[in-house]
Amino acid sequence: MANNSSRTKVITGTGTRLSYFHGWEPVSINGGAEKYSVSVLIPKSDTETVSAINAAIDAAIEEGVAKFGGKKPNKAAIKLPLRDGDVERDDEAYKGHWFINANSTTAPQIVDRQVKPILDRSEVYSGCYARVSLNFFAFNSNGNKGIACGLGNIQKVRDGEPLGGKSTAADDFATLADDDFLA
Repeated sequence: MANNSSRTKVITGTGTRLSYFHGWEPVSINGGAEKYSVSVLIPKSDTETVSAINAAIDAAIEEGVAKFGGKKPNKAAIKLPLRDGDVERDDEAYKGHWFINANSTTAPQIVDRQVKPILDRSEVYSGCYARVSLNFFAFNSNGNKGIACGLGNIQKVRDGEPLGGKSTAADDFATLADDDFLA
């Protein structure tokens, strides 16, 4: 029997950027269960990744028909994970991008370009570029119906400007002259 999960899995392109990265430690959002999560920023110019995501969403709708009462829903009637950063976010980093919020209860494997585990947590952060494996699935919970996005693994591609306004110590402080403490 064929494994249909590959129809709902997408590996993003190398221009993908991480935002609100919580891949090292799970966090609770709005009092919910702790999860590993990231907002995945996909340049609108990356039509290959966007097409693959749309196909995976369609496959997740087909595979999730049972969750929708046995009928294939109209896409306009359910929540979809691919969102427009130009419309939904007043944030310069999201301009010209689609975005998807992905999460998981299990930690993602985080690797470098050679697929070797990254151990230094400062290497992967909001703003760096990475490929992300995403898995789409149907949900029907508390009256909300739609397609959600599970976080798989992360491969850092290159550094980028850190997001979130966090500065480095070198940005904040100048070198101080040593006081002559022996005088």
